[in-house]
Amino acid sequence: MTYPSFVVGIAGGTGAGKTTVSRLITQRVADSVTRIPLDNYYRDLSHLDVEERAEVNYDHPEAFEWDLLCEHLEALLSGNSVEMPQYDFEIHNRKDETVTVEPTDVIVVEGILALYDEEINGMLDLRLYVETDADVRILRRIERDVVDRGRDLEGVIDQYLSTVKPMHEQFIEPSKKHADLIIPEGANRMAINLLEEKLQNEVDGEGTRTWEREDFEREIGGQLR
Repeated sequence: MTYPSFVVGIAGGTGAGKTTVSRLITQRVADSVTRIPLDNYYRDLSHLDVEERAEVNYDHPEAFEWDLLCEHLEALLSGNSVEMPQYDFEIHNRKDETVTVEPTDVIVVEGILALYDEEINGMLDLRLYVETDADVRILRRIERDVVDRGRDLEGVIDQYLSTVKPMHEQFIEPSKKHADLIIPEGANRMAINLLEEKLQNEVDGEGTRTWEREDFEREIGGQLR
């Protein structure tokens, strides 16, 4: 491969479908993709007990260790591997073990605030924001937290109303101004195919590392933002 890698940021509210978009646009280059979930960069809260950690506002930008993420992205872009932290949602803290991540042709940074930090934005070649109706997002959040993460329904709803929703309005939604493309959930297949083709070209060494939104919109026949 050649360095630096082509870096894609995918942001959007909780339950917006970021992971689905990430999977769809990288299908052709699956073996050449490094995925960086922003959730893995929640700050280490080992100094707090479990009850205190449960009360932390995890949708605020200060919940993330941006310096470490920047350091890791810079290392990957220089062709070096990193030890990426792992996160345990049941205990609201990082796991003891890390995962070795190797640089690849395409790096995808995915998370609610993937387009928030100015320094991170400066390292992204393509910025995507997935926009989904709030009712759909909260239903997905409830299903995920109750079924997959073992949390009680009342607590999930309380968290959504007290922190998730206001933080979305204050920080996440405004971050879409940094996006090259705002993708409505269920964006037509042609849009996904063109994004797939863009990443394939980068992997094949045929990409231009530039993104002209107007050209893209002409090809799909409509406005995405």
